[in-house]
Parts: sequence; structure tokens; C-alpha cells
Amino acid sequence: MSDGPKGPIFFMNILVAGATGAVGRILVPMLLDGGHQVTGISRTPEGTERVRRQGASGVQADAFDRDGLRQVVAATAPDAVIHQLTALPDADRETTNRLRREGTRNLVDAAKSAGVKRIVAQSISWAYAPGETPADETVPLDLGAPEPRGGMVDGIQALEETAADMETAVALRYGILYGPGTWYAPGGAVAAALAGDPNARLLANLEADLSVTSFVHVADAARATVAALDWPSGPVNIVDDEPAQGRQWLPVLAAALGVPAPEAREGRQSWARGASNELARSRGWEPEQATWRYGFATQGV
Repeated sequence: MSDGPKGPIFFMNILVAGATGAVGRILVPMLLDGGHQVTGISRTPEGTERVRRQGASGVQADAFDRDGLRQVVAATAPDAVIHQLTALPDADRETTNRLRREGTRNLVDAAKSAGVKRIVAQSISWAYAPGETPADETVPLDLGAPEPRGGMVDGIQALEETAADMETAVALRYGILYGPGTWYAPGGAVAAALAGDPNARLLANLEADLSVTSFVHVADAARATVAALDWPSGPVNIVDDEPAQGRQWLPVLAAALGVPAPEAREGRQSWARGASNELARSRGWEPEQATWRYGFATQGV
């Protein structure tokens, strides 16, 4: 199996904000293996120590602490910043939207102040306007959507526009992440929701209907992030090769998790159209887990 794209052939000093998230914890070792100097930011002492155990420099900082973040970036003097800041492990939409707005602003301002010219930022591939076919990067965002979707899309717009203040800004529009450390891992929130846990908060998003989703394994997302250090500015969908309806992928996921699958039902969210990875493939990236069909079963989900 191919290791995928290697990214830049030159070594860089890279600052990873959100280094202990689902993507970050895989990304940091990949960057180190590529010969890069890596500093990872975490807001907790435990996260900082985890980064250090991986062999990178770890710094405790809060994305909402504008002055503190500026000091960290100035002291690190990176060649590039990678933005992986979310509160998604806690299903905290409000804080995630705030991170996309305020956290991104603070990070970009700190980077520009330190003379950094390149940023690679985590975005999402399900914020496009409604349509019948998988969206490519020319499709506009779904601005003006009703809440709570509207707030999420507005946050994505703010994140991408703020990142674009940098000389080079690549917005990686990930598909739904699965694999270790995600909601879709064994024992995670999705498994609990499918098993009927009344406290699980994601059940409304797990309908076996005609809505279309694009997935990407966290390791493939991390590989794309490394590769994007050498890509030109703009948004890029990072998704696998098979957008699929809920009635197709949910039974496969449920079987992999060992939980009951929901009954198929009619209906479709008009914005749930999936996304195309043609642009990313044209730049040399391709997913090792080309489809969720075997990815769910063979990668520990």
C-alpha cells in the first residue's frame, strides 16, 4: 500500500494548533517522520505532555488568549502554521464555531505578526449549498441556511476568509472523519447513539435515508495535511471516493461497531450531497481508505 504524498521535499519548522485532536495526534508523528521540526499547541498540561511524548515540542496555549498565542508563535518562529482547532470531541458546536471565528483570527494575527506566510486549516466538506450531485470547490457555501446549520456555515466562512489573510492559505474541507479518536470509533458517541443511549447527542444525524455523506479516514486527512504544505491557496475537498446515502453506509458502520442499524426511511436533507475529491487527486493525494465500505471494517473505525 502506498504511503501517499509526502508533501514538501524541504524541511520546515511547523506549528500545529490543535495537536492532540483526532487528526493532530496522527499528524504530528507524520510531520516528524518527514524530517520537520514540530511544535504542538494544546490548551491542557496533559495534551502538552502527550505532544512531547511523541517527540515534538509541546506548548500549552489557549486559542482565545490573543496575547499568549502571539507570544507562542513569535517564540516558535514557524515556517508554516497548521490549524486543527475544534471542540468536536465534546460535540460542542458553540465553542467550535467560536474557535473558527475568534481562534482563527487570533492564530492568523499571531502568525502574520511573526512573519509566517503559510497556513493549512481544517475546514469541512458538508457546508455547501444544496444540490443533487457531489460538490466540488466551485460550489458556494450554504450561506443563509436556517439554524443550527447557519451558524456552522457562517463559522466556516469566517475561518476560511480569515485564513486567506495569509499569503498562502489552504483550507482542507475534510469529509466526516472516522477512525481512532473520532465519534465513529468503537465505543464512541455514534456507537452509543446507534445502541440507543438516551444521552448520546448525535442520533438525529444518523438517519438511514437518502441524504449523502462523504467520509475520510483520519490518517488520510493527516496525509493530505502534510501534502498541503506545498499546495497553492484555496479550498480543497479531502474525502474518499464514494459519497453514499445513509441507507447504504449506516448498516455497514453498525455491523463494524456491533450495534443495531436504524431502519431505512424516506427523506433527504437537500444540502447533504457529498463532495468530490477530484482537485485533491489532481495534486497527488489519494485516500488509502478509498471507501468507507472496507475502511469501517478494517481500520478499527
